[in-house]
Amino acid sequence: MSILELVRQPKSKIRSLAKALTWRITATLTTACIAFFITGEIDTAMLIGGIEFFLKFAIYYSHERAWQLIR
Repeated sequence: MSILELVRQPKSKIRSLAKALTWRITATLTTACIAFFITGEIDTAMLIGGIEFFLKFAIYYSHERAWQLIR
């Protein structure tokens, strides 16, 4: 089975990972832009964005998988 076929399956772990990844990229770019706007420092904005990306990626994936347990 191809990756694309796995992503299309509603309860697939690959789909959950793909959703988490695409959402985190979108949300992290937003956070980094806000951090840069507030601080005016690109290094600080990138640090905040980087921390936020990995932490919230794990949280979102866990949340998504927990919802799959609800029947």
